[in-house]
Amino acid sequence: MSFWRDPIIFIIEWAKGLLAGIGWGPGWATTVGFVIGAFVLAAGAMFFVVFLIWYERKLIGRLQDRFGPNRVGPWGLFQPIADMLKIFTKELITPSGVDWIAYNLAPVLSVAAVLMMWAVTPFSKTFFGVNISVGILFLIAVGGLGEVGIILAGWGSNNKYALVGALRAVAQLCSYEVPFVISALVPVMLTGSMSLVDIVEAQNPWYILVAPAAALIFFIASVAETGRAPFDLAEAESEIVAGYNVEYSGLKFGMFFVGEFLHAFTASFIFVTVFLGGWRGPGADQIPVLGLVYFMIKTFIVYFALILFRGTNPRFRIDQMMDLNWKVLTPLSLVVIMVIALV
Repeated sequence: MSFWRDPIIFIIEWAKGLLAGIGWGPGWATTVGFVIGAFVLAAGAMFFVVFLIWYERKLIGRLQDRFGPNRVGPWGLFQPIADMLKIFTKELITPSGVDWIAYNLAPVLSVAAVLMMWAVTPFSKTFFGVNISVGILFLIAVGGLGEVGIILAGWGSNNKYALVGALRAVAQLCSYEVPFVISALVPVMLTGSMSLVDIVEAQNPWYILVAPAAALIFFIASVAETGRAPFDLAEAESEIVAGYNVEYSGLKFGMFFVGEFLHAFTASFIFVTVFLGGWRGPGADQIPVLGLVYFMIKTFIVYFALILFRGTNPRFRIDQMMDLNWKVLTPLSLVVIMVIALV
């Protein structure tokens, strides 16, 4: 296999061959290969967080007729690094009366839940963590863990404002999980499989062209699942101080921040995977690294739409959010899935 055709798989296979050559059994070599793959995913996620923060702040700045980050480094590229160093070196303050396990588990869970979703996503024809037959079901199940982290943060902080933010998150999750799951069934029905690899390979044409209403519902529900504006009721600063993370500082607060950006980016590439053909594009079957390039281009286009959606809409009231879900999205998603089933 050529390095330029698929560099990540080439490195993993090279490492496995090296270990087998010095006497390590195939089991150990495979285990080390999985560890290298997991490290590549985690390192890639951390790199993307730094870039995503800069990318989003720049776009939001332009939408608001200002420059955005422009002081640290060329075009302000190093501003997110400076911010992260500042946050991660601050003192960790634990208030009295907290539930120690819930309080400390919450920020870890908010990041881990997102990284678990990366493990089953096919980024190219050959680069994916594991191809499981119930990939969509896995994404739905793991996607809710981030909200569980918010609930733990609100309960464990022993603070009424944090608890109110957590309860809002529960209401939001319970509401928007319904149209999210129903619209996610459309690609499953069209493909005849819940495997994300099969869904990507079956998209000719893209499913957004076959079922645009399902794609729109999935996109709106995904934004609500991430808790970004205009669905950021769990951390409405003007209403409940700082929401569920009001009692967090330093590294723990930074982990919530990282988890939020990663969740938004993850929602974008899940949309690309199930509705925009994933890595598929001209030459991607022959040169897998091209598939990764196509995948990232599509993902950043969707992420741009998500930022535009955030920057041009005010926050909903909680009753408006519930009405949108139960009176519009859920009935429409049921109609869409019935039409797909009949066709």
